[in-house]
Amino acid sequence: MASYRLLVLSNPVEGRDAEYNEWYSRQHLQDVVRIPGFVGAQRFQLVEPVLMAENFPWRYVAIYEIETDDLAVALGELSARTGTTAVPMSEAIDTVNIVAVPMAPITERLISPR
Repeated sequence: MASYRLLVLSNPVEGRDAEYNEWYSRQHLQDVVRIPGFVGAQRFQLVEPVLMAENFPWRYVAIYEIETDDLAVALGELSARTGTTAVPMSEAIDTVNIVAVPMAPITERLISPR
């Protein structure tokens, strides 16, 4: 089985940060990891400074871990369920500016020798 990561960059609708964070952390991550192939998820908040990017508009990142023999099927299932009762979306997320980037590892994970 192959391992992938899905990097999702997003922001809340202006003035709805608390609602966005509550929904994303308490509901959305759990909804997504119920989809076959999605085995883990974690959220991050970007901190200043963003290195090597002058105009980086996103403040939040979610990284989903996917294990599947067919990435297209797993991502298709995510797309099919998004916006349904299985994976409802919040009105507090800025859906216009979401970026989702599926990634496959090209090296083994390197661990510091310390």
